[in-house]
Amino acid sequence: MAESPALALPKRFQGKDLGFAFGIVTILSILFLPIPSFLIDIGLAFSISFSVLILMVALWIRTPLDFSSFPTILLIATMMRLSLNIATTRVILSEGHSGVDAAGQVIGGFSQLVMSGDFVIGLIVFLILVTVNFIVITKGATRIAEVGARFTLDAIPGKQMAIDADLSAGLIDEKQARDRRSILEQESSFFGSMDGASKFVRGDAIAGLLITGINMVGGIVIGYARYDMQIGEAADAFVRLSVGDGLVSQIPALIVSLAAGLLVSRGGQLGSTDEAVIDQLGAYPRALFAASGLLAVLALMPGLPFLPFAVLAGGMAFASWAIPRRRDAVARAEAQEVHRQEQEQKDKEDASVKTILKTAEIELVLGKQVAARVLGSHEELAFRVAKMRKKFAEQYGFVVPEIKVSDDLSVRDKEYQIRIHGTTIAANELRVGEVMVVLSGKRRPSLPGDEMREPAFGLPAMSLPESFAEDLKREGFQPIDAVSVVLTHLSEVIRNNLPQLLSYKDMKVLIERLDQEYRKLADEICTQHMTYSGFQAVLKLLLAERVSIRNLHLILEAVAELAPHVRKTEQIVEHVRIRMSQQLCGDISRNGVLNVLRLGNRWDMAFHQALKRDPKGEIVEFDIDPRQLEEFTEEATTVIRTHMDKGVPFVLVTSPEARPYVRMIIERIFATLPVLSHVELAKGIEIKLLGAIS
Repeated sequence: MAESPALALPKRFQGKDLGFAFGIVTILSILFLPIPSFLIDIGLAFSISFSVLILMVALWIRTPLDFSSFPTILLIATMMRLSLNIATTRVILSEGHSGVDAAGQVIGGFSQLVMSGDFVIGLIVFLILVTVNFIVITKGATRIAEVGARFTLDAIPGKQMAIDADLSAGLIDEKQARDRRSILEQESSFFGSMDGASKFVRGDAIAGLLITGINMVGGIVIGYARYDMQIGEAADAFVRLSVGDGLVSQIPALIVSLAAGLLVSRGGQLGSTDEAVIDQLGAYPRALFAASGLLAVLALMPGLPFLPFAVLAGGMAFASWAIPRRRDAVARAEAQEVHRQEQEQKDKEDASVKTILKTAEIELVLGKQVAARVLGSHEELAFRVAKMRKKFAEQYGFVVPEIKVSDDLSVRDKEYQIRIHGTTIAANELRVGEVMVVLSGKRRPSLPGDEMREPAFGLPAMSLPESFAEDLKREGFQPIDAVSVVLTHLSEVIRNNLPQLLSYKDMKVLIERLDQEYRKLADEICTQHMTYSGFQAVLKLLLAERVSIRNLHLILEAVAELAPHVRKTEQIVEHVRIRMSQQLCGDISRNGVLNVLRLGNRWDMAFHQALKRDPKGEIVEFDIDPRQLEEFTEEATTVIRTHMDKGVPFVLVTSPEARPYVRMIIERIFATLPVLSHVELAKGIEIKLLGAIS
């Protein structure tokens, strides 16, 4: 035989649902069946305690949704009070002539305690309680509930769209989206229910007033007509009991109304009510101090009591002094806890496999002795690295990634390595405890030292002990310390690898920083004529020749001119360079003068003949004889080296079509030498011809 659903429930639920159903049936029974006075006392005591419990829960919940069952509880509490009102009405009208305790000791006690033996006082107090409950608390809570329900329901479509947008953007997963939609549904249902539940409180206040009035009028009539009581005697007996009954019902009604008001007036604040109220009132110590000053003045005013104002002034003054110190102590404790958690997280990440697999984009790895020397001045190193990154951002138009500095036992003691994306790009042995001077011409220091090559540019240099630094300055040389040697080498390696360091994310950030019109232009280019990755390739080719992309709007305009007609990235880059000729020449020239080394007629002709074209005239191949290429390399090296030794910056100029291929050959010998075409020489720049490779 199949087990019924009720019997299939867990045991811990069976008792609860049966007890809840019995309680509802009991409330309904009280409406129709007469009950003895001692059961009325129990019911009234339970009504008061139940109302206090509701108020305490409303005070300590963190969000209104934590008490989402409040409308249902409010209906049950209202029905319980009304059923008890009917039961007490039945007892008062039938047994009221027998004395004050005819309707139970709770009503009798309230009638004696609150009314002080005079039913007029009790009636006035009762009317005041009804006025406070009905006009002040209930009316305000009803209005807040109506507005909250309306605004919550109006905001549902926008919140739903926000959830869908976050889900589409990948900011949240499907489970989080379901949870947020569920909370949204609960909010709309809760505030809608509170709008209706507030009417229970309002109706309860009106019903209590009517029931009390009926009890008084009906009791006087019954006492006079049935029990032969005098009008005054009947009024005294039945008004006492009716007002006592009204007070017993209005006090829990007032408590529940207060709980409803607290709940709907919380809004979107998190935390319990005491946190929301007390913390915010105490958040401004100067306000407390000003209030204490005003109370102190009132305490000294003639005719006003000194003690209460003085005590309150002292309390507020102490609070204004103690609260900032307590807040600072809490902030320090929280900061220490956050630091501890971050340290624990860092330790876990250091030990995790994911950290091992993740490589730094730029990393400076030091040997044991170099680490002791360089990391010993950690603050200076961090400052200079930050300054170097800022300089790169100003010069090239994007922020290079963070530079990780670490030591590694696998690196030799006096060696350091520079790694890009985990690959060692450059390495050098650092002479710890020595300084370096770069040699220019045939001049040499008179002090003993070892000849070497400067690691960043390969220039001839000498390494000497640090103790000779002052002597070298007196001889006119500039000694370079170990940290400067490492950072100069690192800076040059970064310059040579700028294309690898411009990520897709960096490119998108650069576009997002543009004005709205240029963002639209970028979207138009990268959706109709090329991809964002294609635009990133254009920027990378520019950075490969150390062309700054700081004027990104000019690059976008130049790309927009050619992208609809040309698909090859190299051709687009050449067009962009022509449009940016003013910037190119301005960054390379000195005092408005651009030193130029020409390719020469012979090699111009050789490169022109090496360009193979298709029937449409488009260049499809660069085919030069290997012997001719070797001869050009030797001749170019000799001529360029001669001019470089003079210490004068210059550029190599060739024809527009041959420029990319000349650059491809030259960069393997002289990576820092700019190669321009004739059409990239900007107007207004003074050209000084140094010679030709011919």
